[in-house]
Amino acid sequence: MIDVLGVGIATLDIVNEVEHTPAEDEEVRALAQRRVRGGNVTNTLVVLARLGHRCAWAGTWAEEPDARVILDDLTAHGVDITPARGLVQGKVPTSYVTLSRTTGTRTIVHYRDLPEYPAAVFLTLCHGDYRWIHFEGRAVDELTRMVDHLVQHHPHLPRSLEVEKPRPGIEALFSRFPLILFSRHYAHERGFPTPEAFLKAQRPLAPRAVLCCTWGGEGAWLSLPDGGILHGPPHPPQRLVDTLGAGDTFNAGIIHARLCGLEWPEALELANRLAGYKCGLRGFEGVERALD
Repeated sequence: MIDVLGVGIATLDIVNEVEHTPAEDEEVRALAQRRVRGGNVTNTLVVLARLGHRCAWAGTWAEEPDARVILDDLTAHGVDITPARGLVQGKVPTSYVTLSRTTGTRTIVHYRDLPEYPAAVFLTLCHGDYRWIHFEGRAVDELTRMVDHLVQHHPHLPRSLEVEKPRPGIEALFSRFPLILFSRHYAHERGFPTPEAFLKAQRPLAPRAVLCCTWGGEGAWLSLPDGGILHGPPHPPQRLVDTLGAGDTFNAGIIHARLCGLEWPEALELANRLAGYKCGLRGFEGVERALD
Protein backbone atom coordinates (compact mmCIF):
# COMPACT_ATOMS: atom_id res chain seq x y z
CA MET A 1 0.00 0.00 0.00
CA ILE A 2 1.12 3.54 -0.79
CA ASP A 3 1.20 5.84 2.25
CA VAL A 4 0.62 9.15 0.47
CA LEU A 5 -0.68 10.07 -2.97
CA GLY A 6 0.13 13.68 -3.88
CA VAL A 7 -1.93 15.49 -6.53
CA GLY A 8 -0.36 18.60 -8.03
CA ILE A 9 2.33 19.89 -10.35
CA ALA A 10 6.03 19.21 -10.66
CA THR A 11 8.39 21.86 -11.98
CA LEU A 12 11.88 22.33 -13.30
CA ASP A 13 13.56 24.82 -10.96
CA ILE A 14 16.46 26.83 -12.38
CA VAL A 15 18.08 28.22 -9.25
CA ASN A 16 20.57 31.08 -9.48
CA GLU A 17 22.46 31.75 -6.25
CA VAL A 18 23.45 35.41 -5.86
CA GLU A 19 25.13 37.44 -3.15
CA HIS A 20 21.99 39.52 -2.64
CA THR A 21 18.58 39.86 -4.26
CA PRO A 22 18.99 42.29 -7.16
CA ALA A 23 17.17 45.60 -7.18
CA GLU A 24 15.09 46.55 -10.19
CA ASP A 25 17.28 47.15 -13.26
CA GLU A 26 20.37 45.85 -11.41
CA GLU A 27 22.70 43.39 -13.13
CA VAL A 28 24.44 40.80 -10.95
CA ARG A 29 26.50 37.67 -11.52
CA ALA A 30 25.24 34.29 -10.32
CA LEU A 31 27.64 32.59 -7.92
CA ALA A 32 26.21 29.16 -8.74
CA GLN A 33 23.37 27.65 -10.72
CA ARG A 34 21.51 24.35 -10.49
CA ARG A 35 18.61 22.71 -12.32
CA VAL A 36 16.48 20.65 -9.95
CA ARG A 37 13.00 19.22 -9.62
CA GLY A 38 10.54 21.47 -7.80
CA GLY A 39 6.82 21.87 -7.24
CA ASN A 40 4.91 22.02 -3.97
CA VAL A 41 3.36 18.57 -3.95
CA THR A 42 6.43 16.76 -5.26
CA ASN A 43 8.62 18.54 -2.70
CA THR A 44 6.29 17.27 0.02
CA LEU A 45 6.38 13.75 -1.41
CA VAL A 46 10.18 13.70 -1.58
CA VAL A 47 10.45 14.76 2.07
CA LEU A 48 7.92 12.10 3.06
CA ALA A 49 9.88 9.52 1.08
CA ARG A 50 13.06 10.53 2.88
CA LEU A 51 11.16 9.98 6.14
CA GLY A 52 10.43 6.41 5.09
CA HIS A 53 6.98 6.64 3.51
CA ARG A 54 5.91 5.05 0.24
CA CYS A 55 4.63 7.86 -1.98
CA ALA A 56 3.08 8.33 -5.41
CA TRP A 57 2.62 11.39 -7.61
CA ALA A 58 -0.49 12.22 -9.65
CA GLY A 59 0.36 15.07 -11.99
CA THR A 60 1.27 15.88 -15.58
CA TRP A 61 4.63 16.19 -17.29
CA ALA A 62 5.54 17.27 -20.82
CA GLU A 63 7.18 14.71 -23.07
CA GLU A 64 10.36 16.70 -23.66
CA PRO A 65 13.98 16.52 -22.40
CA ASP A 66 13.48 18.89 -19.43
CA ALA A 67 11.07 16.38 -17.89
CA ARG A 68 13.95 13.98 -17.21
CA VAL A 69 15.14 16.15 -14.29
CA ILE A 70 11.72 15.74 -12.68
CA LEU A 71 11.10 12.08 -13.41
CA ASP A 72 14.65 10.96 -12.56
CA ASP A 73 14.61 12.77 -9.22
CA LEU A 74 11.24 11.35 -8.18
CA THR A 75 12.28 7.86 -9.23
CA ALA A 76 15.58 8.18 -7.34
CA HIS A 77 13.61 9.00 -4.19
CA GLY A 78 11.32 6.02 -4.70
CA VAL A 79 8.24 8.10 -5.53
CA ASP A 80 5.90 6.08 -7.77
CA ILE A 81 5.09 8.07 -10.93
CA THR A 82 2.65 5.51 -12.35
CA PRO A 83 -0.43 7.70 -11.65
CA ALA A 84 1.16 10.66 -13.50
CA ARG A 85 0.51 11.34 -17.17
CA GLY A 86 2.92 12.49 -19.90
CA LEU A 87 1.50 14.97 -22.42
CA VAL A 88 2.76 15.73 -25.91
CA GLN A 89 1.57 19.35 -25.77
CA GLY A 90 2.88 22.10 -23.53
CA LYS A 91 6.16 22.82 -21.78
CA VAL A 92 7.47 21.53 -18.47
CA PRO A 93 6.44 24.10 -15.82
CA THR A 94 9.57 26.11 -15.05
CA SER A 95 10.42 28.25 -12.03
CA TYR A 96 13.29 30.72 -12.26
CA VAL A 97 14.56 31.14 -8.71
CA THR A 98 16.90 33.84 -7.44
CA LEU A 99 18.35 32.67 -4.12
CA SER A 100 20.13 35.20 -1.93
CA ARG A 101 23.15 33.82 -0.06
CA THR A 102 22.99 36.78 2.31
CA THR A 103 19.45 36.14 3.57
CA GLY A 104 18.59 32.63 2.30
CA THR A 105 15.37 34.02 0.82
CA ARG A 106 14.17 33.38 -2.72
CA THR A 107 12.44 35.34 -5.46
CA ILE A 108 10.63 33.29 -8.09
CA VAL A 109 9.29 33.83 -11.61
CA HIS A 110 6.99 30.99 -12.71
CA TYR A 111 6.22 29.91 -16.28
CA ARG A 112 3.24 27.58 -16.78
CA ASP A 113 2.10 26.09 -20.09
CA LEU A 114 0.87 22.56 -19.33
CA PRO A 115 -2.65 21.21 -18.74
CA GLU A 116 -3.49 20.27 -15.16
CA TYR A 117 -4.01 16.71 -13.97
CA PRO A 118 -7.53 15.71 -15.08
CA ALA A 119 -10.17 14.47 -12.68
CA ALA A 120 -11.12 11.83 -15.24
CA VAL A 121 -7.75 10.13 -14.68
CA PHE A 122 -7.87 10.57 -10.91
CA LEU A 123 -11.23 8.79 -10.78
CA THR A 124 -9.69 5.71 -12.42
CA LEU A 125 -7.16 5.25 -9.59
CA CYS A 126 -7.78 2.65 -6.92
CA HIS A 127 -8.11 5.01 -3.97
CA GLY A 128 -8.27 2.16 -1.50
CA ASP A 129 -4.55 1.64 -2.17
CA TYR A 130 -3.65 4.86 -0.34
CA ARG A 131 -3.50 5.78 3.33
CA TRP A 132 -3.60 9.55 2.68
CA ILE A 133 -4.26 11.83 -0.30
CA HIS A 134 -2.72 15.31 -0.33
CA PHE A 135 -3.94 17.91 -2.83
CA GLU A 136 -2.34 21.10 -4.05
CA GLY A 137 -5.02 23.80 -4.18
CA ARG A 138 -5.15 24.58 -7.89
CA ALA A 139 -7.35 23.81 -10.93
CA VAL A 140 -10.45 24.19 -8.77
CA ASP A 141 -12.92 22.66 -11.24
CA GLU A 142 -10.90 19.46 -11.56
CA LEU A 143 -10.14 19.40 -7.84
CA THR A 144 -13.85 19.69 -7.04
CA ARG A 145 -14.63 16.55 -9.03
CA MET A 146 -11.80 14.67 -7.33
CA VAL A 147 -12.69 15.52 -3.76
CA ASP A 148 -16.44 15.04 -4.36
CA HIS A 149 -15.63 11.52 -5.52
CA LEU A 150 -13.66 10.85 -2.35
CA VAL A 151 -16.37 12.29 -0.12
CA GLN A 152 -18.93 10.03 -1.75
CA HIS A 153 -16.94 6.81 -2.11
CA HIS A 154 -14.11 7.04 0.46
CA PRO A 155 -15.36 9.43 3.17
CA HIS A 156 -12.96 8.15 5.83
CA LEU A 157 -9.79 8.28 3.72
CA PRO A 158 -7.54 10.98 5.26
CA ARG A 159 -7.02 13.89 2.89
CA SER A 160 -5.43 17.32 3.09
CA LEU A 161 -5.46 20.49 1.03
CA GLU A 162 -2.57 22.90 0.62
CA VAL A 163 -3.74 26.47 -0.04
CA GLU A 164 -0.75 28.55 -1.03
CA LYS A 165 -2.31 31.13 -3.36
CA PRO A 166 -5.79 32.54 -3.96
CA ARG A 167 -7.74 30.61 -6.60
CA PRO A 168 -11.25 31.59 -7.68
CA GLY A 169 -13.78 29.36 -5.95
CA ILE A 170 -11.36 27.37 -3.80
CA GLU A 171 -13.03 28.47 -0.56
CA ALA A 172 -16.10 26.42 -1.50
CA LEU A 173 -13.98 23.27 -1.07
CA PHE A 174 -12.77 23.94 2.47
CA SER A 175 -15.67 22.13 4.12
CA ARG A 176 -14.75 18.93 2.25
CA PHE A 177 -11.31 18.59 3.87
CA PRO A 178 -10.45 17.49 7.42
CA LEU A 179 -7.05 19.23 7.20
CA ILE A 180 -6.20 22.46 5.39
CA LEU A 181 -2.66 23.86 5.26
CA PHE A 182 -2.54 27.59 4.51
CA SER A 183 0.43 29.78 3.64
CA ARG A 184 1.15 33.24 5.00
CA HIS A 185 1.00 34.49 1.40
CA TYR A 186 -2.62 33.37 1.09
CA ALA A 187 -3.53 34.99 4.42
CA HIS A 188 -1.91 38.28 3.38
CA GLU A 189 -3.66 38.21 0.01
CA ARG A 190 -6.95 37.81 1.86
CA GLY A 191 -6.10 40.91 3.91
CA PHE A 192 -5.21 39.40 7.30
CA PRO A 193 -2.19 40.77 9.19
CA THR A 194 -2.05 38.00 11.81
CA PRO A 195 -2.45 34.22 11.68
CA GLU A 196 -4.90 34.19 14.59
CA ALA A 197 -7.29 36.59 12.86
CA PHE A 198 -6.97 34.68 9.61
CA LEU A 199 -7.70 31.27 11.13
CA LYS A 200 -10.68 32.62 13.06
CA ALA A 201 -12.15 33.99 9.83
CA GLN A 202 -11.74 30.64 8.03
CA ARG A 203 -13.48 28.62 10.73
CA PRO A 204 -17.06 29.14 9.39
CA LEU A 205 -15.92 27.85 5.98
CA ALA A 206 -14.63 24.57 7.45
CA PRO A 207 -16.32 23.97 10.84
CA ARG A 208 -14.98 20.43 11.32
CA ALA A 209 -11.48 20.85 9.85
CA VAL A 210 -8.10 21.32 11.46
CA LEU A 211 -6.69 24.54 10.01
CA CYS A 212 -2.98 25.29 9.94
CA CYS A 213 -1.13 28.40 8.81
CA THR A 214 2.63 28.87 8.58
CA TRP A 215 4.04 32.34 9.26
CA GLY A 216 7.69 32.22 8.21
CA GLY A 217 10.15 33.00 10.96
CA GLU A 218 7.38 33.25 13.57
CA GLY A 219 6.45 29.58 13.37
CA ALA A 220 2.99 28.19 12.66
CA TRP A 221 -0.52 28.31 14.12
CA LEU A 222 -3.08 25.53 14.23
CA SER A 223 -6.83 25.90 14.82
CA LEU A 224 -8.80 22.93 16.14
CA PRO A 225 -12.53 22.38 15.48
CA ASP A 226 -13.32 23.01 19.16
CA GLY A 227 -11.98 26.56 18.80
CA GLY A 228 -8.60 26.01 20.39
CA ILE A 229 -5.58 27.60 18.70
CA LEU A 230 -2.04 26.27 19.09
CA HIS A 231 1.17 28.11 18.30
CA GLY A 232 4.29 26.20 17.34
CA PRO A 233 7.45 28.31 17.71
CA PRO A 234 10.02 28.24 14.90
CA HIS A 235 13.18 26.14 14.91
CA PRO A 236 15.60 28.32 12.93
CA PRO A 237 18.87 26.80 11.74
CA GLN A 238 22.23 28.10 12.90
CA ARG A 239 22.70 29.58 9.44
CA LEU A 240 19.89 30.33 6.99
CA VAL A 241 20.86 28.71 3.67
CA ASP A 242 17.78 28.03 1.54
CA THR A 243 14.10 28.66 2.33
CA LEU A 244 12.93 27.21 -1.01
CA GLY A 245 10.50 24.40 -0.16
CA ALA A 246 10.32 25.11 3.57
CA GLY A 247 6.52 25.29 3.51
CA ASP A 248 6.33 22.03 1.57
CA THR A 249 8.60 20.46 4.16
CA PHE A 250 6.33 21.69 6.95
CA ASN A 251 3.35 20.08 5.21
CA ALA A 252 5.27 16.81 4.95
CA GLY A 253 6.01 17.02 8.67
CA ILE A 254 2.34 17.37 9.57
CA ILE A 255 1.33 14.44 7.36
CA HIS A 256 4.20 12.29 8.66
CA ALA A 257 3.30 13.02 12.27
CA ARG A 258 -0.34 12.15 11.79
CA LEU A 259 0.48 8.94 9.92
CA CYS A 260 2.69 8.05 12.91
CA GLY A 261 -0.22 8.64 15.30
CA LEU A 262 1.01 11.85 16.96
CA GLU A 263 -1.44 14.29 18.49
CA TRP A 264 -1.74 17.80 17.06
CA PRO A 265 0.62 19.61 19.48
CA GLU A 266 3.36 17.06 18.78
CA ALA A 267 2.65 17.17 15.05
CA LEU A 268 2.99 20.96 15.01
CA GLU A 269 6.30 20.85 16.88
CA LEU A 270 7.69 18.14 14.60
CA ALA A 271 6.69 19.98 11.42
CA ASN A 272 8.29 23.23 12.61
CA ARG A 273 11.47 21.39 13.56
CA LEU A 274 11.64 19.70 10.16
CA ALA A 275 10.99 22.94 8.23
CA GLY A 276 13.56 24.85 10.26
CA TYR A 277 16.20 22.21 9.69
CA LYS A 278 15.50 22.28 5.95
CA CYS A 279 16.19 26.06 5.89
CA GLY A 280 19.78 25.24 6.88
CA LEU A 281 20.18 22.90 3.90
CA ARG A 282 20.56 23.42 0.18
CA GLY A 283 17.69 21.35 -1.20
CA PHE A 284 16.28 18.38 0.73
CA GLU A 285 19.27 16.06 1.04
CA GLY A 286 19.56 14.99 4.67
CA VAL A 287 16.37 16.71 5.88
CA GLU A 288 15.36 13.52 7.70
CA ARG A 289 18.21 14.06 10.15
CA ALA A 290 16.08 16.75 11.81
CA LEU A 291 14.16 13.96 13.52
CA ASP A 292 17.18 11.98 14.75
